[in-house]
Amino acid sequence: MLEIAQSAFDKLRAHGESAYPEESCGVLLGTVSGDARVVLEAVPLTNSAETRGNRYRIAPVDLIRAEKAARLAGWEILGFYHSHPNHPAEPSGTDLADAHWLGYSYVITTVANGCAADTRSFYLGGESEEEKRFELERIVIAEDS
Repeated sequence: MLEIAQSAFDKLRAHGESAYPEESCGVLLGTVSGDARVVLEAVPLTNSAETRGNRYRIAPVDLIRAEKAARLAGWEILGFYHSHPNHPAEPSGTDLADAHWLGYSYVITTVANGCAADTRSFYLGGESEEEKRFELERIVIAEDS
């Protein structure tokens, strides 16, 4: 299960709307509590892909900055988010091919004609790169603390 603070959920959806018609992307930061990953902050990042209308790429330097910010707050990276402009909130073949953080969440928001619609999360399961697969995971929206 992925628990997301309301403010983080609102931020990742607003980022998708502001990036439209291109894909947005960012990192999810928080803590692990039992079986739940608790997202306390969504960090919007710049999409550095060449074709941002249907791809996203997080620059390594941005990922390192996000890791440092998480560590300073006593948190960790729990996953990533991106938007699908005018496409369903389902991982594409490219999303799976480009996902390498086994055990992390990948949140996708459909942005239909500039408005955030469906938001879903997928856990990257499997024991190796060859066995990796996306598994739909439940999202619970939590009040900000």
